[in-house]
Amino acid sequence: MIELEGVPELIDPVMVAAFEGWNDAGDAASTAVAHLDREWKGEVFAALDAEDYYDFQVNRPTVWLDGGVRKITWPTTRLSVVRVGGEKPRDLVLVRGIEPSMRWRSFCNELLGFAHELGVEMVVILGALLGDTPHTRPVPVSGVTSDPDLARTMDLEETRYEGPTGIVGILQEACTHAGVPAVSLWAAVPHYVSQPPNPKATLALLNRLEDLIDLRIPLGELPEDARAWQLGVDQLASEDSEVAEYVQTLEEARDTAELPEASGEAIAREFERYLRRRDGGPGPGPGGHATEGGDGSYLRDTAGGLTKPPRPPRADSGTGETGTGETGTAESGTGRADDGGSGGPESNGPSGAPGSPDAPGTPGSPGSPGSSDSPED
Repeated sequence: MIELEGVPELIDPVMVAAFEGWNDAGDAASTAVAHLDREWKGEVFAALDAEDYYDFQVNRPTVWLDGGVRKITWPTTRLSVVRVGGEKPRDLVLVRGIEPSMRWRSFCNELLGFAHELGVEMVVILGALLGDTPHTRPVPVSGVTSDPDLARTMDLEETRYEGPTGIVGILQEACTHAGVPAVSLWAAVPHYVSQPPNPKATLALLNRLEDLIDLRIPLGELPEDARAWQLGVDQLASEDSEVAEYVQTLEEARDTAELPEASGEAIAREFERYLRRRDGGPGPGPGGHATEGGDGSYLRDTAGGLTKPPRPPRADSGTGETGTGETGTAESGTGRADDGGSGGPESNGPSGAPGSPDAPGTPGSPGSPGSSDSPED
């Protein structure tokens, strides 16, 4: 039984979770939850027993000195509460940890136990994946759910993915079977800029979360970090003609695929979002909304500063996408989507949209199932 002490009665609580590892390309998702915790001064009230869920040879503990005394920090998942005031007060239960090495069902059941005891109304799980998306364009963020009613009422995609999955997919399904509304938000990180941090993707996730739960989130220095990141990426890309050509190919494919979106309805929807942000207080300024401007990216530095791109996709191939599937294999025209890829079989998304949220990467990309960094190997 889970006993919670010192936690006040919460107001319309929403649980927001992110896990480092396979479902966290560029550390974008875990950084987003860390940002919420820092900006709203979250108070940790619980931590899961590390020995129940983690292989310490995979996720090693760290030793540090505290006033000359050696201490150990064990890899785990922690829960904290943030109190959000304003005209519409709402509390958040933040879950931040590392994707567990074992006992995933017990792991999810324990988190759901906390959600039940705290009266959580909805669970939002953040994730990030590697995809064929140009760093110069807005970060694609997909919102998906397994609940058809929730998909209809909140204008989300209903996932129909089949294949290998990560803890994000498992937790979402556990919530669905337990009768807890659950949504997954996925940001696509350019596979050639996979090295963390990725402030642009983090910003995009926070903006989408803000719209989803109708809560204004202080962005702090994130917009400025994203702008600085963009400048650094552009400079590195300009120094490598092969990467510059590849990025241009991705841009053309993305722009061609998104032309139908430039409709009056889409423009009106974006304008309404802008007005909501402006009315809620000082906005983040130019570039502050990652899903509406080219804020930045981060190129992975190997030898000369760039990860060499694969063969550029053809803009006229299907949807123009060469997104990666769950097994890390390229699929021209349709990427596979689990918890939110906007290029999967059930939704023909724009070129460069995420291929498979549960397989964040192309073969050999760091953090992807096809690389040596992948915990799934």
